[in-house]
Amino acid sequence: MRDAALAVYAGDGFQPAVQQAVEGRSGPSLDVLAHTGTAGDDPHVWLDPSRFARIARGIASALGRPAAADGLVTRLHALDGEYRRGLARCARHEIVTSHAAFGYLAARYGLVQVPLVGLQPEAEPGPREVERLVDEVRATGATTVFSEPLASPALADAVAREAGVANAVLDPLEGLTATETDAGEDYFTVMRRNLHVLRTALECG
Repeated sequence: MRDAALAVYAGDGFQPAVQQAVEGRSGPSLDVLAHTGTAGDDPHVWLDPSRFARIARGIASALGRPAAADGLVTRLHALDGEYRRGLARCARHEIVTSHAAFGYLAARYGLVQVPLVGLQPEAEPGPREVERLVDEVRATGATTVFSEPLASPALADAVAREAGVANAVLDPLEGLTATETDAGEDYFTVMRRNLHVLRTALECG
């Protein structure tokens, strides 16, 4: 961390040890949450392509190569347009997610995130809480409960089963396996797959 040309991190207390290390270095640093005008416990700013584009610009500028981000920013703006068009006319707008990772995406595209748990996907609600979640899912009129690739789908599957709705995978892009990257998977392929899954679940025209 001390020797890096640039330290890129999520601040606002999200990773206190990393933030402390950053504060002890003399080189340039970029707090991606502060750079995109966000604050709070949710670090998933990359799920909003427009915010991710601002981060790319910030990183390139901090490295003294502002033009280096041009190609990526163009692709991110195009992806943002795909999402805006793809989610503009949908039968419903509530997305029931296994944890609260999709707030920035929801806010950008007029959706309402209904998380089963907060920002800690490993939380395990008791039976009464599960019953309350089932009632909440039914009240939203949602047809799908979304789980995630890197977290146990047990809670999402149980709630979906009890509520009588489908389950599907929505990827918060918290990590790709070596097999996935070798197969050509990247931010853009996963985000486009997420868009397809959302359009199906929300019955978008």
